[in-house]
Amino acid sequence: MPSLFSLYRKIFFGRKPGWDQQPLPHLQVSARQVQLSAVKVAEYADVCGYAFDGQFLPPTYLYVAAFRLHATIFTHDAITFPLLGLIHLRNQIRCYRAVAVDECLDIDCSVGASRETDSGLEFELVSKIYNGEALVWEASSVYLYRMDKPGRRARPPKGSDMDWQQPVFWELGEDLGRRYARASGDYNLIHLHPLLSKRFGFDRVLAHGMWSKARCVAELMPQIRDRPVAIDVEFKLPLFMPARVSFNAETSETGIRFELRDQKGRRPHLIGQVTFLD
Repeated sequence: MPSLFSLYRKIFFGRKPGWDQQPLPHLQVSARQVQLSAVKVAEYADVCGYAFDGQFLPPTYLYVAAFRLHATIFTHDAITFPLLGLIHLRNQIRCYRAVAVDECLDIDCSVGASRETDSGLEFELVSKIYNGEALVWEASSVYLYRMDKPGRRARPPKGSDMDWQQPVFWELGEDLGRRYARASGDYNLIHLHPLLSKRFGFDRVLAHGMWSKARCVAELMPQIRDRPVAIDVEFKLPLFMPARVSFNAETSETGIRFELRDQKGRRPHLIGQVTFLD
């Protein structure tokens, strides 16, 4: 696996001019025979609210395992825009079986489809994780490289028709971003300290989108257990910290839909769906 130090040196001190209006190239990076640290998994589980048994990975952890390969792609010279400032729009995870912490894994990450939209350049990052020849886990993330266009104003998103009479409330401290960064290796500046997030126009630090997803999935683990699942989320409004947020879910025969909203339950930070694959 590539060194985090060398990757962040490129991310923080490298210079990229911005999107060159060209289609994104097909880039793929791989790591073979990757072994995970049970200590780091336990730290991640604690920050995200999982009950880690010391044996099997939380369903969202392998996204963290693939992060260094994601950063390797973003720092490649063929990608002409910077990683910092990208907006994570959607994430889709497929867990085909429970993965043990001591398994030796192969990780492939690649740039998928890209398209220009009214908001900027949207593109897909695909991750696949194997044990030998068997695909055990995969994910797709859609990112936005924003290009502001005059006269365009987006309407704030609204929550769904889900019953919100008895949500679960979570208190998020201002240090959550730093704790998640230590556990995940994702040291995006907007999540670490208000003085750093102000460089990007934010008065307060933002929660990591993938922390929000992981925390929601952790809450649903009594229903998910070790079943094969697809977990799809859309990231809506930024989540500034410190904050008090509300979570709720509805279960059906085929899966679970869930949302993370503000304290009053009016505005969604994340909407998601768990689909059982068995």
